[in-house]
Amino acid sequence: MSNRAAKKFAHDYDFDITVIGSGPGGYETAIRSSQLGYKTCIVEKEPTLGGVCLNWGCIPTKSLLKNAELIHALHHASEFGVKISSFEIDFPAIIKRSRDVAAQMAKGVDYLMKKNKITVKKGYGKLASAHEIEIESDGKVEKITSLHVILATGAKAKSLPNVPIDRKRIITSYEAMILPEKPKTIAIIGAGAIGVEFAYFFNAVGAKVTLVEYMPRILPNEDEEISTWLEREYKKQGIEILTSAKVESASVEGESVRTVLTDFKGERKELVSDYCLVAVGLTGNIENLGLEKVGVQTEKGFIKVDGFGRTNVEGVYAIGDVAGGMLLAHKASVEGINCVETIAGLPTKPINPLDIPACTYCQPSVAHVGLTEKAAKEQGYDVLVGRFPFKASGKATAAGETAGMVKLVFDKKTGELLGAHIVGHEATEMIAELCVAKKLEATADWIHKTIHAHPTFSEAIKEAAAAAYGEAINI
Repeated sequence: MSNRAAKKFAHDYDFDITVIGSGPGGYETAIRSSQLGYKTCIVEKEPTLGGVCLNWGCIPTKSLLKNAELIHALHHASEFGVKISSFEIDFPAIIKRSRDVAAQMAKGVDYLMKKNKITVKKGYGKLASAHEIEIESDGKVEKITSLHVILATGAKAKSLPNVPIDRKRIITSYEAMILPEKPKTIAIIGAGAIGVEFAYFFNAVGAKVTLVEYMPRILPNEDEEISTWLEREYKKQGIEILTSAKVESASVEGESVRTVLTDFKGERKELVSDYCLVAVGLTGNIENLGLEKVGVQTEKGFIKVDGFGRTNVEGVYAIGDVAGGMLLAHKASVEGINCVETIAGLPTKPINPLDIPACTYCQPSVAHVGLTEKAAKEQGYDVLVGRFPFKASGKATAAGETAGMVKLVFDKKTGELLGAHIVGHEATEMIAELCVAKKLEATADWIHKTIHAHPTFSEAIKEAAAAAYGEAINI
């Protein structure tokens, strides 16, 4: 794609493109806009750039999870001939490192804005009209004009009506990252990616964790075999898991929280814990953006857009979490770049959700792209499934990371890869190869015949593809 192909604008606006929100979707959108030669502005209400992902989500949580992985490794050091009689967990130091990592990355975004000559406006931005933005900061309001406005305001945690979040004992993921003390016990409501990751972290630092999920299994959006495998590993780690459990209420009682559940049999259960983390999903940040005033349509808590980020109001766009769909940072970034390139008149296509990977960064980690086996069958495919367990992998055995498997789903008629699912060490890194394969409509034979280095974890991908046709060598 050539920048010279970008459409040029002749107008009297302050900016060609203004982005409200500086998360991964927002700041990458702004950078691409500047690369295409557009006068670009980004508006951010928080003191630092980077949005929730960089400051309070993706990045700092990965720091916490690295601590958890290290603690887990220390517990098993004797298996590698390393004798450690004891070690101490410095919880405040763990939290501080996480915050330091986030701060360092935020400085990186500041640098990128300066490098790309993007105007940064600090304050709360909202639409006054389709081409006017009001920015409120310290009681003062500045108004700017922009030919195109892209809303990238992200999402916030959902709540349950019978679980009043006080952000002290009944908390969200935000507070979970900066707890002043290591909890002895914690109940986590919701076993999606956020709940599962925090369960791994708090269990590793020594808390008694109870993971509560309304659906019949944890990570309900993953392939059933994959989530079942992870659940088994979590139980081995000492995490209590309660599925098919409805939360009736949660209340703060002094310095603890009482959570009342009803299981699938209708039996009542009570949990008493130091904290209760609510991780039941996200909803778009659509309030106080001027959407009603301008006439921008919303649907089920998100801004309604087409496949290119366009709303029903000309000149107003939305990308990332606020636009719904898969609420993932990398999806937001790709949507934003696609949106800007569409504005520029470059050739673009709507993003296929089945080409977007989803990852859960616990250990063993989980990653997938494309259809689950069940979804593929429901869509009418006659499928072939190839599986390869890491216990049969030489590299995994040498590394002491034999939990998990690779599962690949193919169309029996064409051999095309329909879905890829991994649970195990480095699953979130290994999925990239399969994203490329999925994008290129690769077949099982292509994957199988691609030479993989030995010994590696990724050999399991080759073996799983071969296993779909009964040709796996090492199992």
